[in-house]
Amino acid sequence: MRDLLNFILKGVLGEEKFDVEENEVEGRIAYSVKTDPKNIGLIIGKGGHMIKSLRNILKVRATLEKKAVSLDISE
Repeated sequence: MRDLLNFILKGVLGEEKFDVEENEVEGRIAYSVKTDPKNIGLIIGKGGHMIKSLRNILKVRATLEKKAVSLDISE
């Protein structure tokens, strides 16, 4: 799942200036994306549509793997 998230973020940002941290607790995977403040707007998107889409894609993948997932963004 981490590879999928990296692939999508690289396509959205056009560069690899971000870091994805993965924490797993009791079958729940929490991803935290750390990036420059100028890139946060690109990841969130207009009206939050991009971040919602990213979360939905990860949720579908997590459902196939029978896990739960969450995605957060920080500076």
